[in-house]
Amino acid sequence: MAAKLPIWTGGRVPSAVRAASGDVAAGRERLRDTEQAVLEQVVEVYAALLFNQQSVQVARVGIERLDQQVEEARARFGLGQSTLTDVAQLEAQRASVAANLADAEGALATTQAGYRAIVGRAAGTLTAPADGTGPDLPRTLSDARGAAAENNPLLLAQRRTLGASAARIDAARAEGAPALDASGGYGRGTRIGDTRGGFPLAGNAGLTLRIPLLTGGFVGSRVREARANWRADRFAVDAATREAERGTDAAWAALIAARTRLDAGVAGLKAADLALRGVRAEYGFGLRSTVDILIADQSYRGAQLDVARARADVLVAQAGMLRAIGGLTLAAYR
Repeated sequence: MAAKLPIWTGGRVPSAVRAASGDVAAGRERLRDTEQAVLEQVVEVYAALLFNQQSVQVARVGIERLDQQVEEARARFGLGQSTLTDVAQLEAQRASVAANLADAEGALATTQAGYRAIVGRAAGTLTAPADGTGPDLPRTLSDARGAAAENNPLLLAQRRTLGASAARIDAARAEGAPALDASGGYGRGTRIGDTRGGFPLAGNAGLTLRIPLLTGGFVGSRVREARANWRADRFAVDAATREAERGTDAAWAALIAARTRLDAGVAGLKAADLALRGVRAEYGFGLRSTVDILIADQSYRGAQLDVARARADVLVAQAGMLRAIGGLTLAAYR
């Protein structure tokens, strides 16, 4: 039985440990980015499903409203207060909305299948989050850039890789340094041709000093290779920094645009609702035509869909912003 214990390695072991630790840390950050990508997909399919559910609801309510208007127009035609043209216009609008409902239901079924594939279970009926609520996000673009510089997983992974490359330079340089090992052994020896049992039990211990005198340029070439890899990783860090800043700027612009569209859509929906109510009241007094009702009704449904789409876009933009700054986690939505 023999044993060997390194006493002095010239820095080989600590450098190898630092390099391995850097590789592990870089892999952990890349795993975190993969987790964020999965969560972003979940948010995207959630937003798409939410929009499609609301589209179906808007179309169904629109059909119910048009059915009532068709019946009203027919009654007015029977009293001589409207024409067959008015009835036909309303029926044509109703048929158009029914076609929209079919398209919306098809899109909803497709999105539900995608949701099950990503999440692993059926979604059920989703509820839109209230306006103004959501995860904590940076208040300014400068704050977002700062958060990305500190926590973007791909940028951090590249920094950890750069640290591991620096450690490999030290490890390559340590190959030319002396090394001191302690060794020992214990056991029973044997004598050639002796069948009576051999030597008795014995032990030994000693120190081994290894000094590289001639390596044929091996150490120098390894050091140059490690330095070249470190320089490449340093450039990769610069590229990752610029990419993190670009992604943050793009996510910030998308978030601001989505919020602006939502605010405009909510204001437009309120105006469209008021206009539809007014046109209906005026139609009852004969001050508005059937075409006016159709236009107002179509504008109202369009405004509803615009708001639904804007809310879905805000959800997606929030997730994109969180991923850019490295904060897209389950805890961010609790």
